[in-house]
Amino acid sequence: MTFRRTSLAQEMAQQLLQPSFLDTSLRSGLFLSGQRRVGKTTFLATDLIPALEDRGAIVIYVDLWSQPQANPADLVHDAIRKSLNELQTPGSGILQKLRRVSSIEAGAAGFKFGFKLADVGKEWGVSLAHAFTELIDKSKTNVVLIVDEVQHALGSAEGDNMLHALKATRDAINTRPGTPGYFLFIGTGSHRARVQELSLKGNQAFNGAVTHEFPVLGRDFIEYVLQQVKPQLGSKVPSIPVTEDAFKTMGSRPEELMKALNILRRLPLGANSDEHLPTIAQSLGAAAADVELQKIEALGPLAEAVFSRICSIGGNVKGGFTADALKEYSVKTGREVTAQEVQSVIGLMTSANLLMRVSHGHYGVTDSFVEKAWVTRLQADSLLRSGASPDKEATA
Repeated sequence: MTFRRTSLAQEMAQQLLQPSFLDTSLRSGLFLSGQRRVGKTTFLATDLIPALEDRGAIVIYVDLWSQPQANPADLVHDAIRKSLNELQTPGSGILQKLRRVSSIEAGAAGFKFGFKLADVGKEWGVSLAHAFTELIDKSKTNVVLIVDEVQHALGSAEGDNMLHALKATRDAINTRPGTPGYFLFIGTGSHRARVQELSLKGNQAFNGAVTHEFPVLGRDFIEYVLQQVKPQLGSKVPSIPVTEDAFKTMGSRPEELMKALNILRRLPLGANSDEHLPTIAQSLGAAAADVELQKIEALGPLAEAVFSRICSIGGNVKGGFTADALKEYSVKTGREVTAQEVQSVIGLMTSANLLMRVSHGHYGVTDSFVEKAWVTRLQADSLLRSGASPDKEATA
């Protein structure tokens, strides 16, 4: 069974489709960013999309990670054309669902569009603004386009043009007096630095849109999982508080939690799961973080020095370019370091999803899970250099 986040989905659907005055800014676009494997795509498919459709919205979903080598613009245009085709096809699922939740009569033959679907998104064809305007005028409802792993649209002229076309669509529809529906754009992604870039950079189409952290799973999920595994674990089911702490240690990733519970399953009868689970979680969490930490090490000593300083000064990268900072980097790397080199390595770490721009001139660590692991490693190294050990320090 899949854990459902119904309340969260209903709250988001309400804010998007029937916004209060303070929530109307969501019509500018909503970007959700979060670390990998915390359940973003599952939430979209099983909770948010059904909640939006139950409120009468037409939802078009596309995952840019489904075909990483494909042109992102082609994937988006294909998804739009597919949905429009279903809406004009008698008896299609999307049409039946719309009829159930809406008072609009689409007609026995579905919608009839005044343009060729094959030309949507083409340079010589109908614009996205025209296509979505006609769809909203005919359906008299909101249309929500969800682009998963939206950061893949960056880095190509086609992707950039597609995003600007969607921004033009938003402006054309949402500013109309008396529009019968709104065009809503939701972008989600695991590359937090690049997702935030889409709404923070002045040259991006959705500059000024709303950006939120994706809400990770919490205690209600822990309670659900422990109830499900009780028949398999029996007396080895850990307590809720210990499991919740272990889950956070592993980066709030459901897959890691299941690995940990399977390890508990193999413990001998009578074993105290609450004693073993924290150690198991620490081990699994460290293994997951190591993948990211190796990226920093692969970029060289200067990257390690800059990353360490950003961790230590709370993400204010302006403090990373001072004379004292450059002197520190020079000592750590054994050579003179320039500000241009620091900026370059920050760019590399941003591209690698290790750092993200928090605001103009300010950078932070993308994943707090990785940041904690890096700081823990630095502390351990410091203890070893001082001749102490973590165990001695803990008992001192």
